[in-house]
Amino acid sequence: MTPLNTGTTTSATDQPVLAPEAVAERLASATPPRLIDVRTPAEFEAAHIPGAYNVPLDTLREHRDEIARRLDEEVVLVCRSGQRAARAQEALATAGLPNLHLLEGGMQAWQAAGGAVNRGRQKWDIERQVRLVAGSVVLGSILASTRVPGAKWVAAALGTGLTAASLTNTCAMGAALSKLPYNRGASVDPVEAIAQLGPVGVPRR
Repeated sequence: MTPLNTGTTTSATDQPVLAPEAVAERLASATPPRLIDVRTPAEFEAAHIPGAYNVPLDTLREHRDEIARRLDEEVVLVCRSGQRAARAQEALATAGLPNLHLLEGGMQAWQAAGGAVNRGRQKWDIERQVRLVAGSVVLGSILASTRVPGAKWVAAALGTGLTAASLTNTCAMGAALSKLPYNRGASVDPVEAIAQLGPVGVPRR
């Protein structure tokens, strides 16, 4: 795996989506951005960028205003592929926070580019779990339909739900799976998750 080239020229500071190389260059600068990982605690524990703060998406959405008051510097939002980070960006933008960026391609792209990663106990990420559950339900309903014809409509309902999830950029199944003990990992206290970002109105040094 080739390490990230941090000698490349980055795009303008108002660029909303940053390639892994651009993020690496910013992190190595004298004024690095705040890196916020919005994945579940279990996903964060399995692998995260050094120096990142774990603020799960649900916590970020619920406490967006308080979080915004603690972030005075440039912020880069991270998830597995970019979808959850985009929703986090929308939430913080509504709270009036400027200088928001997304890591293009999320942790998948970061690791593929050779970015530094702190690793812990490995677990399946949410998107992979969604594919497993959805595929199992479809397969099971099709097999069951050979004996119970109406079972095929379970697959149809799931397909409708996945289509709606794609159109709305949300995933009810993923949200439900993220609440399982397997995905929650060590319990996250919202107060502690927010407090780690620093005092209100005081920039990080």
